[in-house]
Amino acid sequence: MPLVEKNVSIQEPKGKLGVLLVGLGAVSTTFIAGVEAVKRGLAEPIGSLTQMGTIRLGKRTEYRSPCLKDFLPFAALKDLVFGAWDVFPDSAYQAAVKAGVLEHSLLDEVREPLERITPWKAAFDQFYVKRLSGPHIKEAKTKWELAKEIMRDINAFKKEHGLKRCVMIWCGSTEIFLQEKPVHGTLASFERGLKENDIDIPPSQIYAYAALSLGIPFANGAPNLTVDIGALQELARKRRVPIAGKDFKTGQTLMKTIVAPGLKARLLGLSGWFSTNILGNRDGEVLDDPDSFKTKEESKLSALNHILQPGLYPTLYGRFTHMVQINYYPPRGDNKEGWDNIDIFGWLGYPMEIKINFLCRDSILAAPIVLDLVLFLDLAQRAGMRGVQEWLSFYFKSPMTAPSLYPEHDLFIQLMKLKNTLRYLRGEELITHLGVEYYD
Repeated sequence: MPLVEKNVSIQEPKGKLGVLLVGLGAVSTTFIAGVEAVKRGLAEPIGSLTQMGTIRLGKRTEYRSPCLKDFLPFAALKDLVFGAWDVFPDSAYQAAVKAGVLEHSLLDEVREPLERITPWKAAFDQFYVKRLSGPHIKEAKTKWELAKEIMRDINAFKKEHGLKRCVMIWCGSTEIFLQEKPVHGTLASFERGLKENDIDIPPSQIYAYAALSLGIPFANGAPNLTVDIGALQELARKRRVPIAGKDFKTGQTLMKTIVAPGLKARLLGLSGWFSTNILGNRDGEVLDDPDSFKTKEESKLSALNHILQPGLYPTLYGRFTHMVQINYYPPRGDNKEGWDNIDIFGWLGYPMEIKINFLCRDSILAAPIVLDLVLFLDLAQRAGMRGVQEWLSFYFKSPMTAPSLYPEHDLFIQLMKLKNTLRYLRGEELITHLGVEYYD
């Protein structure tokens, strides 16, 4: 494989980087508190590829495997400045205490920086998230005015902290299931829809529009439609802004994207995959509404079909049953539990079973994803990348792609795609793992 002829020019990360979080709940506060703890040497950034990962360069015989953070010019953790919107006025410290993810002893160590973060009023409409309400809400006559208010929040934040760069991450709740409509087709129709309060424009799209209009990269951590529409992708290209999504890949779907590629690699058949969850945090309460669950269900169901490719392997995967359930169970809080019953078959059609019981912590798995997306999107912006960043599929349940492409869900292919993109940015040889060159 030939070397890239010329390194991509990546601007250095000068100054502070603003991190704009939509939603100051369990995920956002766990992320912020974690960054502050790591900065103080109180904990390790476990789960973060940008902070703990390495990348192989060149042939295996060269033994070059630098840390990613030494290979690429990421923004430093000390340079991250946090801002957020939420339907509740609680500071990040108060919100973290209520979320109950992190121990009080750790939160008290980072109490001062967390108490300084108080959210702006949210652009929120309960029509799109039935099981959530709060008093800290913006009031405006039109969605266009709401977008302008969000932009004013951002500009004031940038001025206060002397920021030239920001990244926005949607860490808010799952909205009701929406499909792309004519209002989403072009930027002109979308802006008209904002001014006319079109019902098919939910709050997540208002935030995304505000961010992209200001040249700020945007990632969608929920299964909402958000930037999966022509209008906002047109805006991202026009403003030369990277976008990524959707739906953070944390618990059960993470397991599916690890196990399913193994079954396919060994050509073991699948009769059925039954998944059920219990979850007690705010996300679990929101998903107790059928309309919000429909959005999540679509996201969680998509991975297996794309990984197993039943059209190519009809005998093995042409008729499997796939079911997903999420049950709101308040006693568990953020400690999600997922059960998977996998009915497979092997040689001569003989049946076998796999059982997975994953007792995970939802926000503990999501927080390092937020950190990596912040740093990777900022890097992409400084490298001149724009539009859909498919190489960040590694982090999402429903990866965004160009319209003509199917999404790649195999976790290991996703990681290869991500690391080869980083090699490309630095003019390094892309890794194929062919290996024959060692035996010539």
